[in-house]
Amino acid sequence: MSDKISEINRRRTFAIISHPDAGKTTITEKLLLFGGAIQTAGAIKAKKVGRHTTSDWMELEKQRGVSVATSVMSFEYDGMVLNLLDTPGHADFSEDTYRTLTAVDSVLMVIDSVKGVEERTKKL
Repeated sequence: MSDKISEINRRRTFAIISHPDAGKTTITEKLLLFGGAIQTAGAIKAKKVGRHTTSDWMELEKQRGVSVATSVMSFEYDGMVLNLLDTPGHADFSEDTYRTLTAVDSVLMVIDSVKGVEERTKKL
């Protein structure tokens, strides 16, 4: 039983939320890169770079340049298992974001320094 408890204790699940175009997916890519889960960070609009982001894997997400569904990426870092959830910021997909918030240990909210705290961000 203690093996199960120690395995549970080394896991952390957190979500990244914000209004559209604040940088959620870019931060997700950087965390995956710095955590050693990927070797090269992708780009939201990958025509020039040639590599899409890890979390925006659906064709619709690649075409629109926005997250449509919450993506979960797991990786080990410093003895911990991190579950990173990149959530949609667009209002059309807000229900997915709200459901995601019920399943996480903590949340990182990204605020765009130019746009400030938007109405959508307050609601989240």
